[in-house]
Amino acid sequence: MRNLIYFLQRYYLFFLFLFFQSISFYMLVNHNNFQQAAVVNTSNSIVGKFYESVSGLTDYLKLKETNEMLQRENAMFRTGMYNSYYDKSAVKIIKVDSNLQQQFTYLSASVINNSTHKRNNYLTLNRGSIHGVKKKMGVICPNGVVGIVMNVSEHYCSVLSLLNNNSKISAKINETNDFGSLVWDGNNPEYASLIDINKHADVKVGQTIVTSSYSTIFPENIPLGKVLKVDYDEGGNFYLLKVKLTTNFTNLTSVYIINNLMKDEIDLLKQKSEEEGEEEQNPQTIKNN
Repeated sequence: MRNLIYFLQRYYLFFLFLFFQSISFYMLVNHNNFQQAAVVNTSNSIVGKFYESVSGLTDYLKLKETNEMLQRENAMFRTGMYNSYYDKSAVKIIKVDSNLQQQFTYLSASVINNSTHKRNNYLTLNRGSIHGVKKKMGVICPNGVVGIVMNVSEHYCSVLSLLNNNSKISAKINETNDFGSLVWDGNNPEYASLIDINKHADVKVGQTIVTSSYSTIFPENIPLGKVLKVDYDEGGNFYLLKVKLTTNFTNLTSVYIINNLMKDEIDLLKQKSEEEGEEEQNPQTIKNN
């Protein structure tokens, strides 16, 4: 307390000056329209810039929430796209969509772990069984295919990346519909190879590679890449195409998990056909049954 009194005694002239200066300023502004308008405009500008800075900071802190909202909206948009539906009619539908049935749904997810420098790469997503995720669901990003769900826990799932030696995506050349398989050679994360394309196909550099209709995991026509180089499989009847991937695996943050609502039905039918084919090749099996 004594120090405070000493401080006031020492600097009282300065505080007295500030007091009278404030009164003078108040009287000047309060009794002169020009000065009053100038002060109001200046204060509004300062306050406006302050609120603008606060708003910018608030928007920055809400980026994660905003991004998640955009992901959900994009997932809903993709679910409503035409290639997410199964055509139940026997003829091609142009305008009438009463015969369309939902086939693919999309669930937004965030990448929490990813690798690109290994020969067998995987990703981890923040979605699991409580969100409806199951094994062998497809994963894509806005630019193209990412991979296939391999293992699922309650809240997370691991994804077999397209950048994996065990990955094999059913693909086709968009311009010609010739189909093959997209595989990764374990080298550069920007490139993959399209194999099993017959040499009779009209292949050119720059053609677009997309998913084929033979996949039960991905909808048709999801982007995969573009033909960068055309080679021949030595001693074979197929092309070996170098493909520049559309997906940039080095900066993946947001993806979509695809659920084919008809996958189980298709897989069951395929399994029955294979079993019947084996029985036809082994008549003894039928007799024993």
